[in-house]
Amino acid sequence: MAGVNKVILVGNLGRDPEVRHLDNGRAVANFSIATSETYKNKQGERVTTTEWHNMVLWSPLAEIAEKYLKKGNQVYIEGKLTSRSYEDKDGVTKYITEVVGREMTLLGGPRQEGADNSTPPAAASQPSNSEIVDSTVEDSNEIDDLPF
Repeated sequence: MAGVNKVILVGNLGRDPEVRHLDNGRAVANFSIATSETYKNKQGERVTTTEWHNMVLWSPLAEIAEKYLKKGNQVYIEGKLTSRSYEDKDGVTKYITEVVGREMTLLGGPRQEGADNSTPPAAASQPSNSEIVDSTVEDSNEIDDLPF
């Protein structure tokens, strides 16, 4: 039996996406998003906890992220959880867990006051199905099927 590796996140960008263009022409975007949960503890006080998630998007989603995502934007991302290791500049092995996004929906503008809250045009946010079949971006008006 095959396993299931699916992650669904709705959060806010902690920084602008860093987009690199590889020699083969593909783009890769890296950024982090924060998800928060609020609950009441035993003393009745409201407590908010925040988790940070490392995100990776490949073409064509990387180009859309580069064009439209900014620090503070809210985004819905579906993808899979991956782990990898690398050596830092001192030769120490580091481990990192990332979410590789396969679908993305832009939910709104920055949460900062006075910022431009415009949403991108729907036509500009649709990736080409011929490039990567699994990658889709939906218009923010089509978010009626969220599981919560």
